[in-house]
Amino acid sequence: MSVAVAVAAVVAAGAASARWWRVAQREHYHPGSVFRFVVRWWTRRPFDLPLAVVVAASAAASLRAGWEAAAFVALVGVAVGPTRLSIRGVTSPLAWTKRMRRLAVVSSVPVLVGVGVTVAGGGVGPAVWSAVLVPVWVEAALGLTAPLERRLGSRWVREAAARLASADVTVVAITGSYGKTTTKAYVAHLLGARKAVVASPASFNNRMGLARAVNEHLAPGTEVFVAEMGTYGAGEIAELCEWIPPDVAVITAIGPVHLERMGSEEAIVAAKAEILQRAPVAVIVVDHPLLAALADEERRRRRVITCSVTGPADVVVDADGGVHVDGRFVGAADTAGLAERSNLAAALGAVVGLGVDPSDVADRFGDLPVVPHRRARGTSPRGFVVIDDTYNANPAGAAAALADLAEAAPTGRRVVVTPGMVELGRRQYEENRTFAVRVAELGAELVVVGETNRRALVEGAEQAGGSVIVVPTRAAAVEWVRSRLGPGDAVLYENDLPDHYP
Repeated sequence: MSVAVAVAAVVAAGAASARWWRVAQREHYHPGSVFRFVVRWWTRRPFDLPLAVVVAASAAASLRAGWEAAAFVALVGVAVGPTRLSIRGVTSPLAWTKRMRRLAVVSSVPVLVGVGVTVAGGGVGPAVWSAVLVPVWVEAALGLTAPLERRLGSRWVREAAARLASADVTVVAITGSYGKTTTKAYVAHLLGARKAVVASPASFNNRMGLARAVNEHLAPGTEVFVAEMGTYGAGEIAELCEWIPPDVAVITAIGPVHLERMGSEEAIVAAKAEILQRAPVAVIVVDHPLLAALADEERRRRRVITCSVTGPADVVVDADGGVHVDGRFVGAADTAGLAERSNLAAALGAVVGLGVDPSDVADRFGDLPVVPHRRARGTSPRGFVVIDDTYNANPAGAAAALADLAEAAPTGRRVVVTPGMVELGRRQYEENRTFAVRVAELGAELVVVGETNRRALVEGAEQAGGSVIVVPTRAAAVEWVRSRLGPGDAVLYENDLPDHYP
């Protein structure tokens, strides 16, 4: 019977490993990410927490008393739980990259050892616990393989650094809690007619993404490279700037995005401010008091160009879209939204920092690009307006998107589809509740997707007397919208979460 238990342990561990490997991959292989999701999934639904207790108790019984029946109970629980965390994935299936294969091999070793001990006559407990502890093995493998992955990636980083050094290219580096990608697109657009500009694609904003962007996209004759830089913690941006030294460094905004990882907005500012350390010119949007204080401090070290949508600042984009540089009106932009005006101010600050006369790019203000999945507007085949803001996950952007919804359907039916905002730490519940209140005050119906922020969103909508519908998946939400909206109506898809979130 020990062989049967060993086989069952292999099957159960395989199912569990597939789940947690996928989570690790979707979370960019960051150590600690798997444990966070283990807690979320096993405690989120009423059925899963009792199942976890049964698994632990049965596994303990199999180890202490050698009960084979308890071993099978524990392994069935490992194989099926958490009950809604898909093995294969729907929105984000597991990709068998070389890195993923290495992680899989390393994390599978303890399972094979435990199974081997059981087959050799060591009792059923080792095989059972090797399967129960799969998340621990995956986390350990993330930590053990991190130095190897870093070393393997260093080859591409060295190649990218050499390309940048030999290209005599000017670097604009952009970071911020939000607005990075749109500001990057605006900088490339404003300079595009006069200079050869290459911008890092999509959200390629970490070490390997930027190395790939340089190696694959930096062509001979490139004059300006615009690099978006993201971070999950202290030291990451400073390291990027060692081999991508900015000539102009931009900080777009500070907010609670990634507050769960960093702990405080002060810590977020400190991490983002690393982008300034090597830059002779800093461009800072000073509409947040922490960034205003940072700008004052940095004036002792480098040239600082301040930007604002309220003023005063060196670059101001006012509520009417009027663009002012050093108090001088240079043009008007069709950017009614607060977020777009802030991003334009930051982008124009970078242009000024490069020594380009802002009047020379004023003709580009009228056709600023719309970044995909960031308040992008279209019309469905049924005639209603669709606002795609699925790549946004910050409170300021979400509030701006609601204003777009009101404009898109001044008299028609309004719907907001959202799973809510994540990684906001201790502010997550309140921010989502507040967002739902604003949806209700707008007269929009709220369609809540999934379980991650369901309680906060439902509470906010009901508190404000709004209409709220709960669906399990985004696909179900899309079907609900299609069956109910028509010409004159509008739907806002606010944020989207891959299916490794509950």
